[in-house]
Amino acid sequence: MPPRPLSPHLTIYRRLHTMVLSISHRISGLWLALGLVALVYWLMSAGAGESEYERAVAVFSAWYIKALLLGWLAAFCFHLVNGLRHLLWDAGFGLEKMSARVSARWVVALALTAFLAAACVLFCVQRGAL
Repeated sequence: MPPRPLSPHLTIYRRLHTMVLSISHRISGLWLALGLVALVYWLMSAGAGESEYERAVAVFSAWYIKALLLGWLAAFCFHLVNGLRHLLWDAGFGLEKMSARVSARWVVALALTAFLAAACVLFCVQRGAL
């Protein structure tokens, strides 16, 4: 009996903007879900008292935790902007091939801009400049 033909998959298809952004949207959603653990830890430490909160601040002050927090901020910015694009698609706007390509570029540009702006604000707040 001959083997059944395989269905096309990611190695067959040519990489498209919409495919890459769709996969990135799912990955950023998973990354944000993992980030909820850090948020819950921080909120629980704030409710547990001053000493627990100081311990949480010490944990979040480590450079590698700050890098994770920046990653979560980037994921949030991308997921938000791409989610707005999906809402527009659900309303019937931008479904044409060329519109989808243009909106993909806008998503990347706006997400990067939002991330850089938010990171600059956080940096200035941390340094006491704001």
